[in-house]
Amino acid sequence: MESKYKYLSFLDRQTIEKMYAAGARPIDIAEKIGCHTATVYTELQRGHTGELDANQRPAYSAEIAQKTVQEGFRRR
Repeated sequence: MESKYKYLSFLDRQTIEKMYAAGARPIDIAEKIGCHTATVYTELQRGHTGELDANQRPAYSAEIAQKTVQEGFRRR
């Protein structure tokens, strides 16, 4: 049985960063990268920079998110 779950790649995270900074909605981002909307919301929290972006939303960094995930894998 094939799993329907997947880990986001760094390329997926860069797509999230670019689309979110351009003002895209999380539901549109999820559709583009092929994951659930909740995954995008979780990812936005994971990569939060502590600042606001130009749209006055919490800023997202693909690099921060990737680093957080890699640290999580190391702790397992």
